[in-house]
Amino acid sequence: MKKLDKLVLGAFWGPFFITMSVVVFVFLMRIMIFYIDDFVSKELGILDYARLFFFFSLITVPTALPLAMLLSSLMAFGNLGEFFELTAIKSAGISVVRAMAPLFIVAIGVTIFSFFFNDRISPWANLKGYSLLYDIKTTKATLKIKDGIFYNDLPGFSIKVDKKEENGLMKGMVIYKHDSRSYELGNTTIILADSGRMYSKNNNRYLVIELFNGTQYIEEAGRGAGTSYLSSPGATPVITNFQRHEFDHYEMIESLSSFGMKRTDEGQFKYHEFMKNIADLTSTADSMRASYVETKKNLVPNSQQYFSYDFKQGTDKLLKPGKWIDSLVSLPVSDSLKNEILVNAKSAASSMLSYTSREVDNLQTKLKDANKYELEKHHKYTQALSCLIMFLIGAPLGAIIKKGGFGVPVLVSILFFILLYVITNQGDKWVKEGLLSVPVGAWMANTLLFLTGLYFVDRARSDSALFDKDVYQMFIKKMKLKWTGRFANRELIES
Repeated sequence: MKKLDKLVLGAFWGPFFITMSVVVFVFLMRIMIFYIDDFVSKELGILDYARLFFFFSLITVPTALPLAMLLSSLMAFGNLGEFFELTAIKSAGISVVRAMAPLFIVAIGVTIFSFFFNDRISPWANLKGYSLLYDIKTTKATLKIKDGIFYNDLPGFSIKVDKKEENGLMKGMVIYKHDSRSYELGNTTIILADSGRMYSKNNNRYLVIELFNGTQYIEEAGRGAGTSYLSSPGATPVITNFQRHEFDHYEMIESLSSFGMKRTDEGQFKYHEFMKNIADLTSTADSMRASYVETKKNLVPNSQQYFSYDFKQGTDKLLKPGKWIDSLVSLPVSDSLKNEILVNAKSAASSMLSYTSREVDNLQTKLKDANKYELEKHHKYTQALSCLIMFLIGAPLGAIIKKGGFGVPVLVSILFFILLYVITNQGDKWVKEGLLSVPVGAWMANTLLFLTGLYFVDRARSDSALFDKDVYQMFIKKMKLKWTGRFANRELIES
């Protein structure tokens, strides 16, 4: 390896790893902030959060790689240009393209890595990450009882507390216990207590409700003596028994199994396009397109059941095709028969309209689903190649701008990354709306930015002052002098 290559690679690897870490952290925080409401009041262990952060960090890598490649290559050549090292390289007779050669090889390696990461690691990380996120979202919040408000998240209970003390003691507790076997009776057990405590035991598997100085009211349905009433008009009378118990100390133990996090079968998430590799996406898209073609082929044959195209006169005499309609019209029929014919014709037309509308929606859904899977397959390639394209933009831009650090490079990188993001999303939208074919919509962003990168490489080769403010200041000054001279000549001619 030559000293020039070591110099360029040394200027590249530091910013690359730093920017890669920062970008992954930023994208990870964006995802976490988006789902922050699903984590609140959930008693999750550190291991659960660590696993979730790990999976979502892997998910953000394919998105972070192009931006890190753009920013680090721009910073590397910007620093070389700012400290006149790039000028020394050119004065030695070495072209800018030759100086970019080692980073070009690195960009190809990052592109290959990104492709295999998208095809192998990303589907697995998406499946693990989003299934774990679903389990966290469906996990119930822990007991958060507020003063004067009924808490109803504990199955079978409604609990209200007048005041919560700092030592955990609760004053003025009201507990409604619901009997799932007799909904028509409403709350079958009511407990009033002067004070009490609530705590969990056995690793939060059970909830203990400890009550002091209270009364329990129980209403039971049975055949014994008591008050009878009708639950609804005409219903059999229901006999109820009322019981009242006073206590100094009463303890209830309830299971908290519904509050724990349960692992969902990951197989129910595998249908999503983000959970599939290229082989699975190709197979799914091909099967959906085959189903679309088969449904479209059978559309006309299946529709024949909704209308009549033969007419028999007399016993078994079948009219020839093309003549039976005229013969039907010329036959004398009664008004009642005419009404019956019109009703049948209207019913057949309505059925035919309903059938065609349903089948058209079905065909559009199948085509959109097939395009969705095929679009994701193309994105496996476009997202990987965007690393190489971003290098073709960043390296020559750094050589032209000649500014290192995190100032101008960060601004330029964000602008081009937003441009890539917007064009990609717009292409996907047009594909889903049927305005563009899948390859055109998927590769539109990469094509435009690739041409932009080639233009910047050409400008860097010719040592263009494309972003030199002095050039534009001189141009503006020249135009002002030209405009002023033309205006002075006009005044001289008029005088």
